[in-house]
Amino acid sequence: MSTERRSPLDRARVADTALRLLNEVGLDGLTLRAIAKELDVKAPALYWHFKDKQALLDEMATQMFRRMVAGTPLDPADTWSERLLKINRGLRAALLGYRDGARVFSGSLFTDTDHAPVLEENLRLLTAAGLTLAQAVDAGRTAHAYTIGFVTEEQGMRPLSGDQEARTDITDRARRMPDHPLAAAAGELLFHDYDRQFEEGLAVVLAGIGARYGLAL
Repeated sequence: MSTERRSPLDRARVADTALRLLNEVGLDGLTLRAIAKELDVKAPALYWHFKDKQALLDEMATQMFRRMVAGTPLDPADTWSERLLKINRGLRAALLGYRDGARVFSGSLFTDTDHAPVLEENLRLLTAAGLTLAQAVDAGRTAHAYTIGFVTEEQGMRPLSGDQEARTDITDRARRMPDHPLAAAAGELLFHDYDRQFEEGLAVVLAGIGARYGLAL
C-alpha cells in the first residue's frame, strides 16, 4: 500500500483527491463512492468529514480559491480596474485548471475565512477609488458573475482546458442557417478564441462599471 493511502484521512486529503478525480470523471461522475474508492476506504468514512456532496464541493471550492490567491500576485498600487482585471483573470485561470471547475465553484460557500484578507483589500481599494461599500460590492460581484458565467459556458463547449475545438461543428452550423447569414457568421466568433472573448467581455464589464459610477479606467 502506498504512503499516500496510509496517511490519515482528513478534509484536506479528501478534497485534494476529489479535485484530482474531477479532471478524470467530471462533476457528474464525482460521487462519494468514487472518491472513497480512490482513497481505498469505504464511502461511509467520508461522512465523518463531509455531511453530503455539497459540503465536499464547498471544501473543493475553498481549495481552488486558495490556489487562485497563491497564483495571483496583487499590487497595493493597482487601480480599481487593474485589480478587477487581475482578480477575474486569476479566477478564470483557476477554474480552467479543473474539469467543470466553474460548476464546482458556482454557488459554493467557503469553509473558512481565508478569503477575508483578499476581500478586505479589494473592497478597501475600490472604496478608496471613490465607490461606496455597496457600489464596491456590486462592482466586484458583477465582474465575478461575468467570469463564472463565461467559464461555465466555455467549459460546456470545451470540457478540458487543452481542448482546441468547441463541441459544435461551426461549418455545419453555418450550413444549416442559409437564411440567417449574420447568425451563421457569428459562429466563428462564438465558438473560437475564448481568450479573446473573455478579455473583450471583461473590458465591456469594467467600462460599464466605470460609466455607472463615474470612474476613470
